[in-house]
Amino acid sequence: MMSHMDGRIVLHDRVVSGRVSFDSHIRDITPLSQAVERYILPGFIDGHVHGGGGADTMDGVAAIETLSRFHLAHGTTTILPTTITAPWPEVMDALRAVADVCDRGVQGGPRIHGAHLEGPFVSPHKLGAQPPFNIEPTAGRVAEAIATGCVRVVTIAPELEHSATAMQTFARAGIRVSLGHTTTDHAGAERAICLVCAAGGTVGATHLFNAMSPIEGRRPGPVTALMCSDVAYGEMIFDTHHVHPASFRLAERMMGNRLLFVTDAMRGTGEPDGPSQLGGQDVLIRDGVVRLPDGTLAGSILTLDQALRNAVNAGMSLPKAARLVSTNAATYLGLHDRGAIAPDLLADFTVLDERLQVIEVWVNGERRA
Repeated sequence: MMSHMDGRIVLHDRVVSGRVSFDSHIRDITPLSQAVERYILPGFIDGHVHGGGGADTMDGVAAIETLSRFHLAHGTTTILPTTITAPWPEVMDALRAVADVCDRGVQGGPRIHGAHLEGPFVSPHKLGAQPPFNIEPTAGRVAEAIATGCVRVVTIAPELEHSATAMQTFARAGIRVSLGHTTTDHAGAERAICLVCAAGGTVGATHLFNAMSPIEGRRPGPVTALMCSDVAYGEMIFDTHHVHPASFRLAERMMGNRLLFVTDAMRGTGEPDGPSQLGGQDVLIRDGVVRLPDGTLAGSILTLDQALRNAVNAGMSLPKAARLVSTNAATYLGLHDRGAIAPDLLADFTVLDERLQVIEVWVNGERRA
């Protein structure tokens, strides 16, 4: 059955008044001289999200469903539940839970594209808020993770032993290799980018700027290698606490459509200020910031609708901001059936009011929030 929606349609490079006609897919876009004062954007895509609404990916199937529905209400129509560094059997249990949810889907929820395996192949010297259960990406562990069939992105510190082989093995399996939680330098990041590309893979950066060496005049670090690459993508947690707006503008100017927003949201997202948990560690949420007892930033309580508003407040046009929360992630993840409003793409929409607040969310042509 064909449905229609009128509004200000946010296309790749402009906003137009029009009508979108759709069933499960977009069938037509018709210009209108006037339209309802609401914005129709492509559904948001979050490739790095640990939790929300009191639930965490590591807690299993029911928790993954809960956090997915929470983020749907904030405009996210495709989600990659993300693990944290934990004992390997617990990580594998979480991946199997994501695989189960992928197979069954989340009734009334967003699309579950697969898992982001953020831990445990990370540096013990750049854990950030990750618990100290980091291990090396041995061939056996890599094969076990791939065998779950649900891993779509893996974070690896390229300086770890076995990482070169692991990055190429993941890349050949079609899994995005994201450099992060790393002490590698500029040359090490360039080598990793070349290794992944030589294996036919796609390379990214796990929360660009965070848990990696900074840019300095004589020590450019991995951030410079990633931004100056012609092929590397970069996640960014743009809550304005993890990354300053000026650093965001620099990265966006350098990377353009290779920059994508993620939330890195933890279970306390959407909860009131106070104590919470991240990977079994006590954290404190206060004034929109999550920290460990020692003051270390510990994930975020960001949602993608807020990230979009932050980008607009930082000077981005709405079409550019929409690319940061949807289009660029779709390209990075190889999801060529979504991420824009155009004929024959999936009818996944996030509808915003004049203040850019979410008022409707559609998945597969069905209103779900």
